Amino acid sequence: MAARVLITRPIPEPGASLIERVAEVAMCVREDRSPTRDELIAAIADADILLCLLTETIDAEILDAAPKCKLVANMAVGYNNIDVAAATRRGIIVTNTPGVLTEATADLTWALILASARRVVEGDEEMRTGRFHGWGPFYMLGVDVFGKTLGLVGPGRIAQAAARRAVGFRMNLLYRGRKASPELEELGAKHVELDDLLRESDFVSLHTPLNAETRHLIDRRALELMKPTAYLINTARGPVVDEAALVEALKNGTIAGAGLDVYEDEPRIAEGLAACPNATLLPHLGSATAETRSAMARIAAENVVAFLTGSRPSNTVNPEVY
Repeated sequence: MAARVLITRPIPEPGASLIERVAEVAMCVREDRSPTRDELIAAIADADILLCLLTETIDAEILDAAPKCKLVANMAVGYNNIDVAAATRRGIIVTNTPGVLTEATADLTWALILASARRVVEGDEEMRTGRFHGWGPFYMLGVDVFGKTLGLVGPGRIAQAAARRAVGFRMNLLYRGRKASPELEELGAKHVELDDLLRESDFVSLHTPLNAETRHLIDRRALELMKPTAYLINTARGPVVDEAALVEALKNGTIAGAGLDVYEDEPRIAEGLAACPNATLLPHLGSATAETRSAMARIAAENVVAFLTGSRPSNTVNPEVY
C-alpha cells in the first residue's frame, strides 16, 4: 500500500507532482489558506508524512493526532512553528528548506532599506491621492544610504547576502553573532557587541532565528540605544522585536523609522503601527518570488521522496532521531 502524504494546503509545482510519483497525496484544504486546527487534526489521522508550511503550528497535540506519522517536512527555512522536541520524542523526522530563499530575502531587505530611507511608500501615496503639487527643496526629504553604516544582527547566509549588496553602496558594515563570520569579514564587516552595533548603525537589519534568546531581542532598551536618525529593518521573525515598544519608539522619534516584513502576532500587527507614517509594512514577502517559492516546494518534496525511497533527507533538523 502506498504511503499517504498530507499536504496542508496547495503548494507550487513541482512539489506535489514529485511526491505523487512515489506516494498518495492528500490535501488538507484546497484553497490558498492555512487549515484550521480542527481541519488539520481531522485530516492527519492516517497520514504517514506531513508536508506543512510556516503558517501551521505543529505541536504535541497535532503530532498525537497522527500516530502513523514518521516525517514532518516544513516548506520553510525556519521551523519555530514545529515542536521539534516533541517530534523527536516520537521518533518523527523534521526537515526544512535551507538556503533557497537567501537571495530573495536579501533583495527584500534592501527594498525595505531603500523604501524606508527614501520614503517610497509615502511618496507613492502622495501621487495617488493628488497631494503632489510640485518639487520643493524641503519636500519629502529622506536620508542617504550610500556611505552609511549597516548593522547586521545575525551573521548567517541572508545577512551575508545583504552585506554583499551593501558593498555597492560603500557602506560601513558591523555585525553581531555568537562567533566571527569569515564571509562577512571578507567584505570588511566588523564583529561588535550588540549594544555597540545599535549605537553606531544607521540601519539595523535583523537576520536571527527565533528562539528563547532572540525573542524580544529588540526591546525598549535596545531601541533607545539606536540613533534617532536610524532605521530598524526586520525580515527575520516578528517576535524578535517587541512590537509595542517599536510603535512607541516610532511615535516618539526614538528612531527615524522601520521597515518590516514580519510581525509578532501575524497576520495581526500591533495597535498603532499602521498609523505610523515612518513604518514601511509588507505582508511577509521575503521569499515571495515565483522562482523561490517553487524551489522551496521542490526541496520540501525532495525531502519527502528521499525518506520514502529509503534515503536520509538532506535537510534533517533533528538528526538525533536516527
